Amino acid sequence: MSDHASNHHDPSLAGELKRTTGLNVATCYQCGKCTAGCPMSGEMPLGPHQMLRLMQLDEREKLFAEASPWLCLTCETCTSRCPNEVDPARLIDGLREIIFRADPANAPRRIRAFHQAFLQQIKSHGRLFDFGLVFDYKLRTGALFDDVLSAPGMYLRGKLALTPCNIEGRDEVRGIFEACEKHAAAEQAKEKEAHS
Repeated sequence: MSDHASNHHDPSLAGELKRTTGLNVATCYQCGKCTAGCPMSGEMPLGPHQMLRLMQLDEREKLFAEASPWLCLTCETCTSRCPNEVDPARLIDGLREIIFRADPANAPRRIRAFHQAFLQQIKSHGRLFDFGLVFDYKLRTGALFDDVLSAPGMYLRGKLALTPCNIEGRDEVRGIFEACEKHAAAEQAKEKEAHS
């Protein structure tokens, strides 16, 4: 059986990561250099190498209940330090995709809200509109008055424009979003069909 065929039918977390990212988590040999360089390792219950080990062991439930994947900044320090070119940042990002696909409620509420607000600004304007992002995020989380005292200073320093700057290719950007949404819907339909 070809490697592609065996990965396509591999129900393990490693197999799903291979399909999602194109990467083989088994190539990580647990040297720990990724965690040693991670700027968030002091904040995360599990460092990058520990998350990769749980991926290798198919410990899906432990990882799905863990906050560490959501605390990763995707700064790619781990990837740049990896002597085996494993790309832990992409694997952790793929893990987040898998967790989110399985149950969007698994993602912390504020992270979901930020993600949705960010993408909505890109879809609407073709680029990020900071004030729109903050406003949308605050509405989604209900954290209307958190850090409100920072806004005047940001505005005075030119960091918070009150009107968006739309790009010329907005329609093309919206087309990309629509194509991605159609692809995601088709993938979900395939997954439901496979499980029924």
